[in-house]
Amino acid sequence: MIDLYYWPTPNGWKITILLEELGLEYKVIPVDILKGEQYAPEFVALNPNSKIPVLVDSDVTLFESGAIMLYLAEKTGRFFAETTRGKYDVLQWLMFQMGGVGPFFGQANHFTRYAGEEVPYAIERYTNEAARLLRVMDKQLDGRDWIAGGGYSIADMAFLRPIPMSRIGSPALWRARRCSAASRCWRRRARRRRNLMKKRGR
Repeated sequence: MIDLYYWPTPNGWKITILLEELGLEYKVIPVDILKGEQYAPEFVALNPNSKIPVLVDSDVTLFESGAIMLYLAEKTGRFFAETTRGKYDVLQWLMFQMGGVGPFFGQANHFTRYAGEEVPYAIERYTNEAARLLRVMDKQLDGRDWIAGGGYSIADMAFLRPIPMSRIGSPALWRARRCSAASRCWRRRARRRRNLMKKRGR
């Protein structure tokens, strides 16, 4: 059975979404990052970077959500793509999420909600870039059902649980969101998949 070292964050949710879609058996091992459990020596032995998630599958131990998603997709032959070109299409959008959307939404959330003092430059920089990334994603989704590879893939799953924009409260983000018709349609399709999974008991 797969062991998933997990805490309910956007990066943790990516992996549980994929595992549920695949129907694989797995055991969740909570790592309370609010209590600093990610710095415990036994966890650092699994991930020297002290971040969740970590997946252990027999003799394979992996950290970084993107690497875990790629491993599971290739292990099962699902939610990637059948052709080399299709795989690289999925990969580039997975990297876009990991290198752009994830970090910038995270920093926008931090500086608007959790920073000990208001830093206008940081708030403007990260919220404006998050809004720009949202527009890029919406343009990519215009006229297509899924973000890459010709079908529902790990790239779509990576985008499914970002930090809610309502928590960030940025005017730039709200303007971008109001214009993101293609992204809203994509999200509704993804939600229908997840609701169907729940009805099937997965």
